[in-house]
Amino acid sequence: MDESLRVGIRYLKHHEGLPPIARQTPGSSGFDLHAACADEVRVAPGEAALVPAGFQLSIPEGYEAQVRPRSGLAIKSRIGLLNAPGTVDSDYRGEICVILYNFGEADFVVRRGDRVAQLVVSRLPRVELVEEDALDETERGSGGFGHTG
Repeated sequence: MDESLRVGIRYLKHHEGLPPIARQTPGSSGFDLHAACADEVRVAPGEAALVPAGFQLSIPEGYEAQVRPRSGLAIKSRIGLLNAPGTVDSDYRGEICVILYNFGEADFVVRRGDRVAQLVVSRLPRVELVEEDALDETERGSGGFGHTG
């Protein structure tokens, strides 16, 4: 079995009383994030709201964290993330927040402690962009949005 990656976490004062972020099952990819808001946050249809999660991370270089939507919120309430997935860079030390978006037709209310998103940590390959005069050809070529029907 692989050695675990250690990621530092610091809970902020407004996270007090909420459960620690955790995976819900041993096979879960993501850690559930809870709303650390003081009051209810109402998200109107077609609107977005920034919901604090109440903690900071220290992600090792060569990794990123991704804030992703929860499938249950998507199917039951048509709630997603405006910038899914949201990227948390290894050098960011601010509070983790969630940009919820209401794709539905009714107001959505976020209450303190609600599970609003999930956090997945991923390894990043080392990438070097190299300028070329010509690129290799593929069957797809420059076919873009909707080119396969």
